Amino acid sequence: MLLCVVAVCFSCKSKKTVVTKKKKTKTERVVKNNEKETVRTTSGNTVSTTTYANATDEYIATYARVAVDEMERYNIPASITLAQGILESASGNGRLAKEANNHFGIKCHTWDGDRIYHDDDAAQECFRKYDDASNSFRDHSLFLSERSRYAGLFKLKKNDYKGWAKGLKAAGYATDPKYPAKLISLIERYNLDKYDSRKASSNLKERNKIEVNAKTNVVSIREVPKQITHVVVKGDTLYYISKMHNISVEDLKALNDLEDNNIKIGQILTVSPK
Repeated sequence: MLLCVVAVCFSCKSKKTVVTKKKKTKTERVVKNNEKETVRTTSGNTVSTTTYANATDEYIATYARVAVDEMERYNIPASITLAQGILESASGNGRLAKEANNHFGIKCHTWDGDRIYHDDDAAQECFRKYDDASNSFRDHSLFLSERSRYAGLFKLKKNDYKGWAKGLKAAGYATDPKYPAKLISLIERYNLDKYDSRKASSNLKERNKIEVNAKTNVVSIREVPKQITHVVVKGDTLYYISKMHNISVEDLKALNDLEDNNIKIGQILTVSPK
């Protein structure tokens, strides 16, 4: 998992802490069980199941509304926010996202709230812990909108995701030279730019996380996939992916029936055993 070093200025006092032992790698692989979130109604017994091809599709379905809300308030393209969240939280499967609702690797600095310790550039660095993931999205918006070095980005058109991706790197948001290409690849792979339009915003406002059709009493159930997958973006290598998901290159090749180390952009790789 890639974590950006984010500096946000608030007051620094610890309320609760979560301490973990140092790991050899910066990221941890989290395997989801095959479980269902079931919603019952008082009448009707027709049930439909919504499944996702991979964890990234589920992440988008879960947080698109939050990203659009932030766009409407702070004028940050929803596509950029979603792509950054996907990349930096490993589609919500990273430890910081799962245990601390921190989807953007926002560090403590002068934070006055709960915290969690996690290996990043240095061992056991302090990261913010949120009660809800939406608070992480809000902190991300505030970080970009309240710092002068990002002011030029807000002069771009809301649908100029390429300009935003390149501008974030130029302004020092990330040190990875491939960061813009990775964001752009995710946006185009999953058509995230559709959330930058007013029409998408209106449609999302009319949709709930659980969709119930009153006439047919149909209830949607979210089924969580039991495998974790990785979508190859520009610049990825098997070695890089193996380190991100704490799996050996040989195991990664075996899981995906790969005869060599060649992979292509957009390819979906399984990174956890069945």
